[in-house]
Amino acid sequence: MIAKRAAEELSPHSIVNLGIGIPTLVANYLDKDNYYLHTENGLLGVTSVEEEDIDPLLVNAGKLPVGEAVGASYFHSADSFAMIRGEHVDVAILGALQVDSNGLVANWAIPGKNIIGVGGAMDLLVGAKKIIITTNHVSKDGSPKLVDKCSYPITSNRKADVIITDMAVFKWKDDGYELTELIGDTTLNDVEGHTTAAYRINEQLLQKETK
Repeated sequence: MIAKRAAEELSPHSIVNLGIGIPTLVANYLDKDNYYLHTENGLLGVTSVEEEDIDPLLVNAGKLPVGEAVGASYFHSADSFAMIRGEHVDVAILGALQVDSNGLVANWAIPGKNIIGVGGAMDLLVGAKKIIITTNHVSKDGSPKLVDKCSYPITSNRKADVIITDMAVFKWKDDGYELTELIGDTTLNDVEGHTTAAYRINEQLLQKETK
């Protein structure tokens, strides 16, 4: 549900980097001929692959098997990161542990727990032209993931442009997040009860939900 909604945010012929987790599912809702999927380990033209065609050496940044689209290109990971840092990636869709009222994202470390590394998250948050965060609205223990201030180490000073959860869609406008859409049977009260980040409600949405 989250991935399908995220796919609707993309413009045809965009170069898109999909992060680990929910973001990888976005590919299931795209016309592969109209989008160019990028992975930071060195492939532009990522596509799905049938089990019988899996090449164990051909994987994305999350080490999941992928296929190569017609016209795909390979390059050194250093060149791939240069593409990201040079703003040649149109959209990065990333997961998150937390997003706060200032638009800052924490998605690479939990204090006290071992991690493999930050991967490309920092570079993507700085270099991609548009940032879409896809995440469940609350963590496994029920605590909000949209918080007033991140308690986990932030990944970048770059603000996330769009947040899509299993409850709602938020978009950064002017100086804060605006709740623009409810997902499924979610109500405004549901969002309020599971969100500690500051946000305002889109006027049209407010009028629709309070009729």
